[in-house]
Amino acid sequence: MTEKEIKNKISFVENIGGMTINERLYVCGLDKEFEKALKNDKLKAERILELLKVDKLSIELILKK
Repeated sequence: MTEKEIKNKISFVENIGGMTINERLYVCGLDKEFEKALKNDKLKAERILELLKVDKLSIELILKK
């Protein structure tokens, strides 16, 4: 999935800031894409989280796992 496709999925969701990270991934349909990226492409996983407006500290903690 390209960054443009990821941005497109996120653009359809309102009030994303009030959701947990898992909720954001799920409602945007990015949960499977993120899990795959987390295993195979940390930079893509990081970018997905950034696009979902996850704070830097949380991103760092998630990527360390």
